Amino acid sequence: MNRRAAASAALAACVGASASGFALAAGDAERGAAAFRACAACHTLEPGRHMTGPSLAGVWGRKAASSETYRRYSEALRKSDLVWDERTLDAWLRSPQKLVPGNAMQFPGLPDDGVRADLVAFLKAASEGGLARVPKPPPLPDLKKPSPIAAIASIRHCGDSYFVTNAKGQTAAYWEFNLRFKTDSGPTGPAAGHPVMVGQGMQGDRAQVVFSRPDEISRFIKEGC
Repeated sequence: MNRRAAASAALAACVGASASGFALAAGDAERGAAAFRACAACHTLEPGRHMTGPSLAGVWGRKAASSETYRRYSEALRKSDLVWDERTLDAWLRSPQKLVPGNAMQFPGLPDDGVRADLVAFLKAASEGGLARVPKPPPLPDLKKPSPIAAIASIRHCGDSYFVTNAKGQTAAYWEFNLRFKTDSGPTGPAAGHPVMVGQGMQGDRAQVVFSRPDEISRFIKEGC
């Protein structure tokens, strides 16, 4: 190899190494813990505790869409055959849709290389038990212990209206389009047969009633004008 060819090869190797090192620079797990707070609205690090997204406990080295207790994965992610490691997590955090087109995660991505590196380092450390403290999501309200104002005694439907009576005997009327019915079968969800009112803000004209199971809803609501 002549001198010019050798110099070109050395330069190419140097540039390649620098680019790779920049894209996957070592992150700081402690800074990543702070960055993870933004993720905690949809994900926990507690095994088996899923929210909008799956638990990320033990995510490092795990096949994507492989949690048996999370049932809302997109088909695109199920078929991706990804394994979560430094490179795949970095690419996912940069742009989920670019890495796996058609997946269900509503997240535009993180353009900052440093923030991504910190988050990747944090997820690795959290998976391997290398953190003294792991951020926890804000606790959900315990709907098994509602106040008398939130505990629902009866719901009556008439025309386009629902009339909701609480355990104190107070009745509020809602336009049917403004009253949402939800279910929560988790450990902090309401007791069977005891739905709970959860406020929804706005101007007091909207609300949410949470049941423990879907089949309770139609049995609980009575027709009558």
